[in-house]
Amino acid sequence: MDTAVGLVQAYLHVNGYFTVVEYPVLEAGRAGQVRTVTDLDILAYRFAGAGHDIVTSRGHQPLTRAAVAVDPMLGCASDRPDMIVGEVKEGRARLNAPLRDPAVLEVALTRFGCCPADHASDLTRQLLSRGHAMTPAGHAIRMVAFGDSPAEVRQGPWTTVPMRHVVQYLQQYLRDHWSVLRHAQVRDPAFAVLALLEKWGVQPTGHRAPDATEGF
Repeated sequence: MDTAVGLVQAYLHVNGYFTVVEYPVLEAGRAGQVRTVTDLDILAYRFAGAGHDIVTSRGHQPLTRAAVAVDPMLGCASDRPDMIVGEVKEGRARLNAPLRDPAVLEVALTRFGCCPADHASDLTRQLLSRGHAMTPAGHAIRMVAFGDSPAEVRQGPWTTVPMRHVVQYLQQYLRDHWSVLRHAQVRDPAFAVLALLEKWGVQPTGHRAPDATEGF
């Protein structure tokens, strides 16, 4: 899995989303040939009122969920189901041409059952023109670009979440819940690296981050 995609997956997990990453969309040719049109970086779904994965107890009282608010940067209403069709970039946040292809979006929406097949075309048009749509069942579908773009630069009608924010949010989440998480075996590869840095007390040095256009 791409490292940036892994970080976004961890970020969405702690915000209550179930995810599918790098999902291939295939096209069958007339002669039986099959090609991959694109890989959808991330598809995520959050149920209304999803809770927190940290539980607490007081004395001998049963474990209870701690209340959690979805990161405002995501623009998700917590009182209704929310589906994200996302693109992840290490550089400038943008949606690749295949993700803006109506046929690709229709496949994704139909495949994951977020709407009946006969509604997929209309919802796709709404997504491409507005960046979001509401299904007949009452849940939101939104296009989200994860990457690095100045906040004042709007690349399209979709929601943009900076990758820098994704990392900082995960780091703060670890610090806020470290008394519990330090006892856990973190299985998510990207999140596990951040957990190790927290465990070792590694702090940012304040060095200038390289520009997104700079090479390695």
